[in-house]
Amino acid sequence: MEPLASAMTSLRSALLAAFKSLLKGKSLIQAIVAYWSGRSTLKELDGNPPAICPSEGGRHQYDSSILEFLREAEELLLEPVNSAALSEFSLQLKAQLRERLWSNTACMLPSYNHQLPDGSEHGRYLALDVGGSTLRIALVELDGRPEAGHGGESNILHMSTFKIDSDIKNLVGMDFFDWVAARIVETVSSALEGQHENGSEEPIPVGLAWSFPIEQTSAKGGLLQGMGKGFLAADGLLGQNLGDIIQMACSKRGLNVELAAIVNDSSATLLSGTYRSPLTRFGLILGTGFNISAFLNTSAIDRPKFGARPASWLEKANHVIINTEMGMFGQGILPMTRWDRRLNDSHPKPEFQPLEHFVSGLYLGELARLVLVEAIESTGIFGGIVPPSLLKPYSLETETISAVEGDTTSSLSRAISTFSSRHPSSVAPTTADMVAVKTIASLLTHRSAAIVAAAVYGLWELKAETERECLESLTAAVATATTDSSMQLRDRSRFIEQTKTEMNLGHVMVAYNGSVMEQYPGFLKNCQGYIDGLLASSSSSPSLSGRIELVPAKESSLIGAAVALACREEGKAN
Repeated sequence: MEPLASAMTSLRSALLAAFKSLLKGKSLIQAIVAYWSGRSTLKELDGNPPAICPSEGGRHQYDSSILEFLREAEELLLEPVNSAALSEFSLQLKAQLRERLWSNTACMLPSYNHQLPDGSEHGRYLALDVGGSTLRIALVELDGRPEAGHGGESNILHMSTFKIDSDIKNLVGMDFFDWVAARIVETVSSALEGQHENGSEEPIPVGLAWSFPIEQTSAKGGLLQGMGKGFLAADGLLGQNLGDIIQMACSKRGLNVELAAIVNDSSATLLSGTYRSPLTRFGLILGTGFNISAFLNTSAIDRPKFGARPASWLEKANHVIINTEMGMFGQGILPMTRWDRRLNDSHPKPEFQPLEHFVSGLYLGELARLVLVEAIESTGIFGGIVPPSLLKPYSLETETISAVEGDTTSSLSRAISTFSSRHPSSVAPTTADMVAVKTIASLLTHRSAAIVAAAVYGLWELKAETERECLESLTAAVATATTDSSMQLRDRSRFIEQTKTEMNLGHVMVAYNGSVMEQYPGFLKNCQGYIDGLLASSSSSPSLSGRIELVPAKESSLIGAAVALACREEGKAN
């Protein structure tokens, strides 16, 4: 029994050493392999490294096959996002972003917000946030910016939250919006404290943060497009005005509302961030879904994308917030593995949002399930028995693997308890089993953080390049102008100064929101690290120097919807 006891001691020591290495950002797999390869006690069992290390009860604790499996997974998932490969991916993604500024009506969509808030906006506003998993309704108070250079203050005075489960997602067409209207009616009387009565002739203005694509036709209207994320609400309503749909649903319940401002949730995050800090130029959402908004020069966008906007808007707008619909990008350039292909093979719309499948909370858990099931079946971890619940697609939630990654104890007792309660099995998982789960989760989330960073960096580069191109074009136009009116020259001079201001932002902030960015252990730090690495790789180019900082934007969808409403009242989105 002495060799066996020695092997078990080695296992515990290897796990402890590996966890310490993981906390320092090193490879868990390399730490285990390196530790074991130097242990003579393992080789002494039969003269060769053992295939397995059995526990006292005869249960396999770890064997070389799982190490080989995890080593392969590390190579497949992380090699394509190493420094050089990630820079190349970001370059390819930037090319797709630029091309779709001109050629695609489903993404890179300009909003009506052509000016950013300055932080002085104030008032009380009713805000609505329709997200991928929740509906939230709130009364938001904007207090304005107390001093120059300081963030505007905001408070949520009242909020109601309603879960959007699969039953709600399956509501077809107006049935979904009738459900939304019913929730608004439930909330609005207490939220507004009797300021408005049902049936009042004066409508209640509402700001809406909408987490799905729309073709915006005005600051307060947009044509409904396919929603994705399992929603059926657009069925039978495609191309209809979203504002009219919601107002009609509320009217049927005796509530007189006016949808006075519509913004995408990522645009709301940008507005919320800029309200607090004037350096914010991007808004990032990473929770159930994934998206990024950006404040870009209008000259970089194909004119047909602006639709039939009034001439007065086009004359004033030098920049505009765009909704990239970033999840739709990546086709043909994403580093596909066999697990990604399996996810796509079972997905009803595998090519609709390819990048989102790699990074968002809706899919990280499913990817982990696919990898884990293969590991159990091929290497014998978990006693070679797949917990029955894991045979069901999307049964392993991202929140569960987040809890596993968040357990930093040497025994992983909390992770084992959480995992076992949600995925019971006839064979209880061991610490070694949970090490495998944690490793799989870590590999997937590191890849996700890298791809998100590449998307942020590629969009930042695109903004820098298009600002420079616009400045060159405007400067040349002013220099050669002979017949332009004095007003046209003043407008061009104003646009030149605005463009120079954007170009001279050495420090740019990316306001972020969403459960993965906010709550997943280590994700934010890893993502910022990848962004810093991409910036360092471009340091040789003076035109692309600067700093990109991820900053939190709490309750950004609601606050951003309120800010959008305030901006419209002040003429910044008309």
